[in-house]
Amino acid sequence: MSILDVASFAAGEWITPDAGARKIESAITGRVIARAGQQNLDTGAMLDYAHGVGGPALRKLTFHDRARMLKALAQHLNEHKQALYDLSYDTGATLADHRFDIDGGIGTMFAFASKGRRDMPDGHVLPDGAVEQLSKSGSFLGQHICTPLRGVAVHINAFNFPVWGMLEKLAPALLAGVPAIVKPATATCYVTEACVRLMLQSGLLPEGALQLVSGGLGDMLNRLTCQDVVGFTGSAATANMLRANPKLLENSVRFMAEQDSLNASILGPDAVPGTPEFDLFIKEAAREITTKAGQKCTAIRRILAPDAQVGAVIDALSERLNKVTVGDPRLKETRMGALVSAAQKRDVLEKVAMLANEAERVLGNPDDFAITGEDVQQGAFLPPMLFHCTDPDRATRIHDTEAFGPVSTVMGYRDLDHAVELANRGGGSLVASLITHDAQVARGVILGAAAWHGRIYVNDRVSMAESTGHGVPLPHMVHGGPGRAGGGEELGGIRGVKHYMQRTAVQGSPDMLTAITGCWVPGAATHEGPAHPFRRRFSELTIGETLLTAPRAVTTEDIEHFARFTGDTFYAHMDDEAAARNPFFPGRVAHGYLLLSFAAGMFVDPDEGPVLANTGLDGLRFMKPVVPGDTIRVRLTVKAKTPRNAEYGEVRWRVAITNQNDEPVAEYELLTVNAA
Repeated sequence: MSILDVASFAAGEWITPDAGARKIESAITGRVIARAGQQNLDTGAMLDYAHGVGGPALRKLTFHDRARMLKALAQHLNEHKQALYDLSYDTGATLADHRFDIDGGIGTMFAFASKGRRDMPDGHVLPDGAVEQLSKSGSFLGQHICTPLRGVAVHINAFNFPVWGMLEKLAPALLAGVPAIVKPATATCYVTEACVRLMLQSGLLPEGALQLVSGGLGDMLNRLTCQDVVGFTGSAATANMLRANPKLLENSVRFMAEQDSLNASILGPDAVPGTPEFDLFIKEAAREITTKAGQKCTAIRRILAPDAQVGAVIDALSERLNKVTVGDPRLKETRMGALVSAAQKRDVLEKVAMLANEAERVLGNPDDFAITGEDVQQGAFLPPMLFHCTDPDRATRIHDTEAFGPVSTVMGYRDLDHAVELANRGGGSLVASLITHDAQVARGVILGAAAWHGRIYVNDRVSMAESTGHGVPLPHMVHGGPGRAGGGEELGGIRGVKHYMQRTAVQGSPDMLTAITGCWVPGAATHEGPAHPFRRRFSELTIGETLLTAPRAVTTEDIEHFARFTGDTFYAHMDDEAAARNPFFPGRVAHGYLLLSFAAGMFVDPDEGPVLANTGLDGLRFMKPVVPGDTIRVRLTVKAKTPRNAEYGEVRWRVAITNQNDEPVAEYELLTVNAA
């Protein structure tokens, strides 16, 4: 069997392993299958290539350009994922594990592509929050904005997810406009290298946007500046060593870590045997112990059950785990494959020995268990192992030692406060789960445990059919946790993108902020278009284009007709004396929704045209009551434009209703879909 040379991609060239390469073994057979690493990788050239070529190329693209690029990359990987599946078996992973890693990574890239098109402007500046009025008249304003850092994202990834671990960091970095240097764990870097080759061969990435280090980083971290970002996934010991790099500290390099996590799952006191919640709890725990052979940063390490239910949990979970077939992941009957390497197996067994000092092993003998398949005796296999700790209050190792494999410990709790206390003793976790059908139990656990956990997953009979599982970080939600978990945040939708951007407070006039952000700011200059704005296509409308309507009087008859027609006969609209007793009204007033209806009639052009649909309104405020005899006018201004596809785009209009004294009566933002 030939040995695969796993290359690095540095400064635009593929570089094969040299004398400094490390050997990589198959998790299934223990045989050497690949080698990776270079002694003299030119890290300075790689950083220069990212800073001078990749960064400028990405920053020329708008957020939407980069989102479309991500979608195309995800589609390309999806078409070629079988090649990644085939390679991944030697990591010890089953087909189900491949889907978790490879399909999960591709799905994450699709999600960021969608978020970029939906939640970000088609421009180069991301407004962050509302405009702040810094002066009395509004001539001096403030706006927080985010722009791409002028550096590179160095991603140091763990061995357990060679594809997802890369793509979940890469997608938000590229969407932000920051190039990446990916450094996968050597044990599984051959899968990552194949994925990087697919992306580079697609021709979709700008030159310099992506580089790969298969092996050690050399002195790269010593060369980083405040414009660079390090994203790390792995052990706390390695994270602390890297974080303490004097150059990273000296240059204030952003460092995001996702590290050790003693995640807990709590069985609610109401979830007794025979309930859907009890069955769900057992199913979730078994899945988390066996998926990826327990090599997941989000796996359940501590199983917390009411004292009265500990025996039932051990029995039910043991029965389920006893049915798990361990062996060659290429076989259809296999349900759990191998650990990634013999070294990882030794590490898990060392941690298991530590746990055995405080807990009794009730399932899984690592010295005597069945393994399916041929030529697997030298593979890195272990059985699912379950421990029972009878005194979790005195124990320490079960709360601070992570056996990164198919290992979990069951322990009892006296009451809900005790359960929360035990969960929090993990010292900061990526995720805790709670299985309960009692909303008050859920509220109590959240209030007590949220500060110690990056994510809390609550599930019951209502959500179980559609829930994604305790161990599944979603691209829409933050993935990270405090304390032992590293204190970092990944994913989280657009929050994850902002980790690769600088937030800057920009101050100036409305015209200045409009020019900088590409979004019209109240008080900035406006202009009339050559025709009614509803007669103009998406591509023809310009930011600040405005229509000022003719005035319209509001009469008592209008108010009463609206009340009868809609059924809204609230006293403030129908009873002069009652309305006058209300401190907010001078007497009878027009319905707010009557004003909105009148406004639409005043600015809408009725004929068929480029406006395809009204999709809603945001930020509605009623600022001054309108009484019979008042006159209103409407100012309609193009605030922002967001293309959606080749056929249409979304227009955000600022609608301002004023009275005869030019005083603001109501304002809101109208959303329409306009033909391209």
